[in-house]
Amino acid sequence: MKAICWILAGFYLLFCCKAEEGLNFPTYDGKDRVIDLNEKNYKQALKKYDMLCLLFHEPVSSDKVSQKQFQMTEMVLELAAQVLEPRSIGFGMVDSKKDAKLAKKLGLLEEGSLYVFKDERLVEFDGELSADVLVEFLLDLLEDPVEIINSKLELQAFDQIDDEIKLIGYFKGEDSEHFKAFEEAAEHFQPYVKFFATFDKGVAKKLGLKMNEVDFYEPFMDEPVHIPDKPYSEEELVDFVREHRRATLRKLRPEDMFETWEDDMEGIHIVAFAEEDDPDGFEFLEILKQVARDNTDNPDLSIVWIDPDDFPLLITYWEKTFKIDLFRPQIGVVNVTDVSSTCPE
Repeated sequence: MKAICWILAGFYLLFCCKAEEGLNFPTYDGKDRVIDLNEKNYKQALKKYDMLCLLFHEPVSSDKVSQKQFQMTEMVLELAAQVLEPRSIGFGMVDSKKDAKLAKKLGLLEEGSLYVFKDERLVEFDGELSADVLVEFLLDLLEDPVEIINSKLELQAFDQIDDEIKLIGYFKGEDSEHFKAFEEAAEHFQPYVKFFATFDKGVAKKLGLKMNEVDFYEPFMDEPVHIPDKPYSEEELVDFVREHRRATLRKLRPEDMFETWEDDMEGIHIVAFAEEDDPDGFEFLEILKQVARDNTDNPDLSIVWIDPDDFPLLITYWEKTFKIDLFRPQIGVVNVTDVSSTCPE
């Protein structure tokens, strides 16, 4: 008991000493870290950093609005670069006109997009361009593509993830060729799709997994889908995830909002607005989840759930555009190719 008291006292002293610094949010320090990438310096930049994040942008117009918008975007990158400097993550910009040859060589296709080079992979960032969202995305990408579940507590944490796609497999060990195929498949989707694995027989038993078997969990569903025909190759796992990636009910998240929004059903989205922390919103969301479970085999149904609390800067825009009140749950159909014709109800 005395030992526990001393440990707690040590923690107390540590936190007391650091209390004033504990909430010291970073501000731009004035040092330029974002590189203007060109054919002369891009190889050096790729070698220098473990990951390199590049903004592929159109030439900046001379008008004040365009100049100001570009400066704001540049400041987002500068702040992210400052925060992630100790992690060996570099940042750069590529002009689509001035550096067209370099862009083609690197595989940069869409102006205004952010691309990340990690090892020999190119990952496109499809989220909200803000420093906090971008930093979180890059830190997730820096981690191993597969998270290992070894205990009951870790399994409980795995069970709590219900609003995004996840996969989990049971393998003999890290040297297993089937685990390596699973790990290589995970790299195709990191960090957008979560891959987990266990080497523990007890954990596998609780999950109902047999050796070399993988389960696919659709968001908000009670039961997983057993991926058939084990063991699997990397290509088979990648194909399965791509085929089943569009969930019946999916949440719009800041880190992949554009990817979700662009994945429409022939130009149409069924969109539901509901605050999860609000009693009416929670009740409405539970009904949506049940509708999704009852219709999970319907390939023509996909509902996008938006929690307005996740996008405070868009609330006024959505209310004005869709002519709705987001202080209560809403659902309707959105034509993403012509926002003016949308009609949520």
